[in-house]
Amino acid sequence: MKDGKIVAGVVGLQFGLRHLDGIIANGYEVGGICDNLPGRVEEYGAEYKLPPEKYYTDWHDMLNIGLDVVVIAVPDMLHRELAVAFLDAGVNVLCEKPLALNHEDLCAIAKAEARSTARFMCGQICRFTPSFVKAKEIVDAGTIGEVYFVESEYAHDYMKILADEKIWRADPRRHGVIGGGCHAVDLLRWIAGDPEEVCAYGTHKLLPQVPYDDATIAILKFPNNIIGKVFVSTGCKRNYTMRTLIYGTKGTIICDNTSKTLTLFTVDEEGVTKKPAEEIELEVNNHNAQKEIAVFVDAILNDKPLMMSAIEGGKSAAACIAIVESSEKGGVPTKPNYNFLA
Repeated sequence: MKDGKIVAGVVGLQFGLRHLDGIIANGYEVGGICDNLPGRVEEYGAEYKLPPEKYYTDWHDMLNIGLDVVVIAVPDMLHRELAVAFLDAGVNVLCEKPLALNHEDLCAIAKAEARSTARFMCGQICRFTPSFVKAKEIVDAGTIGEVYFVESEYAHDYMKILADEKIWRADPRRHGVIGGGCHAVDLLRWIAGDPEEVCAYGTHKLLPQVPYDDATIAILKFPNNIIGKVFVSTGCKRNYTMRTLIYGTKGTIICDNTSKTLTLFTVDEEGVTKKPAEEIELEVNNHNAQKEIAVFVDAILNDKPLMMSAIEGGKSAAACIAIVESSEKGGVPTKPNYNFLA
């Protein structure tokens, strides 16, 4: 810490600007920013009025500059290398989702966390989105009774995004289900537990420039006899949304990350659905990096448990990997591999 302040850095500025904003908004010291795209560090460094000595184009140079926290916001396939290096250097790591794109990398990060003295959190931003936080509170309070079915979708048209090869989402190694659909899968894991088995089908009619299916539907079997559905489309012709429904024995929640209201259905004493449904007004903040970083720093300073350790982040990615495997095999039921420390 510097003068009593947490010192934080960001690697990867294309997506990491939200995190840089969060660092500044929380009153932390910016220890360094890094990006290897020519001119980007200078552009954003000047915009944020940071001195040139805090500009880096090689993340290796940030390993030993006294950072308390580093945010890793580089393309998904690079997470393993950076996360392991910073953890081994004793730097607390907030790594963007998905944790990794394959099981080998998930294991490497989990093992690095286990041997490090530093803390690690995977940045699953939906857990800090106001509508989803409220939905979780309602479920945990028992307002809608026992949950029996959950569904969520990641609907995001990548057509314009893929036109720019510099955009991290354009990398063909980044399957839409793992890279984007992990939002929906993690959200349902948060509500219903770890999927025990998945069955999925995919189709490819929208994005000819990528090698993977651009629309996938998955059925998930959760503990306690809860069933679920995830729909991922990275070529859909509609506004971006993560519309989510949670069905319970005494009510239903309908919410998403881009609407100002959450719809709550409940029942009367006779079990009949009340009309009209309750509309709960909420802030729209679907990339709440300020809260995410604050929760991470609080856990570090006060030795609190983290909801999204490498193991937890790994489980969401592992469930997505299983969905892809099932889809590629034509819907064969597949069990996620949650064993990361063997």
